[in-house]
Amino acid sequence: MKITQHGTNPWQLTRLLAFNCYLIRENDGLTLIDTGLQGSADDILRAASSIGLPITRVALTHAHTDHVGSLDEVVARLPGVEVAFTPRTAEFLRGNVTLVPGEPKAKLRGGFVQRSTQATRLIQPGDYVGSLRVVASPGHSPDHVAFYDERDGTLIAGDAFQTQGGVAVAGVIRLLFPFPGMATWHLPTALESAVALRQLEPARLAVGHGPVLENPLAQMDRAIAAAEERVHG
Repeated sequence: MKITQHGTNPWQLTRLLAFNCYLIRENDGLTLIDTGLQGSADDILRAASSIGLPITRVALTHAHTDHVGSLDEVVARLPGVEVAFTPRTAEFLRGNVTLVPGEPKAKLRGGFVQRSTQATRLIQPGDYVGSLRVVASPGHSPDHVAFYDERDGTLIAGDAFQTQGGVAVAGVIRLLFPFPGMATWHLPTALESAVALRQLEPARLAVGHGPVLENPLAQMDRAIAAAEERVHG
């Protein structure tokens, strides 16, 4: 697993060249955002050890397998750790993948896996996980959220955007790395979320697949324009 620090607070942990999770420096240790593919626990814990800080919180962007694969492994090895995800993510992790009233009746895509870990804290948009503000960003999946660090403008966008194979809004397929696009539930909703995330004017964009972007606004604008062309013609 490759470890890359960006600025003062975030570390990007990359497995198999294109699958990211993140460690974020807090006053009391580290917040882990997503747990990567199954079998990533050893690498994640080694990364935290190399930083020299304990993991005190685990938070999830959404319940796709490449983001929650190692959830049970990681939490089992961190007694007393705070575990934070949304009620909707909790339902997916229990195996309930039923759409709720008011949601677009599009086919769910991507791999959802059941995990036994329970949240110690259920979160909603507007809540804070450590220093990170929870931001609603459905579209790639119904339960998707992003995390915004107001200290330095880092937006941990999960799969709401990708940068691997080209910057794109979830649901717009990039041929060099098509998997996030192919695994997206509803492109029009993903576009609305992308616009909302762009309005935060992040100084840094950190995503589930691909390199971290500094000063990403122009590239986000181009990605949004491409998604608008797909949705509206």
